[in-house]
Amino acid sequence: MKKRSVIVSDDAVSDIDDARNFYERQETGLGDYFSACLVADLESLAFFAGIHSIWFGYHRMLCKRFPFAVYYDVIDSIVMVVAVLDMRRSPAVVRKRLERSET
Repeated sequence: MKKRSVIVSDDAVSDIDDARNFYERQETGLGDYFSACLVADLESLAFFAGIHSIWFGYHRMLCKRFPFAVYYDVIDSIVMVVAVLDMRRSPAVVRKRLERSET
């Protein structure tokens, strides 16, 4: 099994920060739990990147414990995470956000 490097774009980091802050406002400590779960999901991409279906031009991995999806691209031995988006959003909003990542 080939291990890849996972790189998280600045836009994806911003997505993660926004989601963490949202969950922290809901309940103290929930934001930290979200972050820990997401890190585990991102670490799995080092081994399993490329097996997920393609949505809006990117591979999409669904997070295990929260209603979020990780959108990423695989280039040689690098996994580039371009967005971490709430799945409760409209598909049109998701598409627009991912189009912004292409530029």
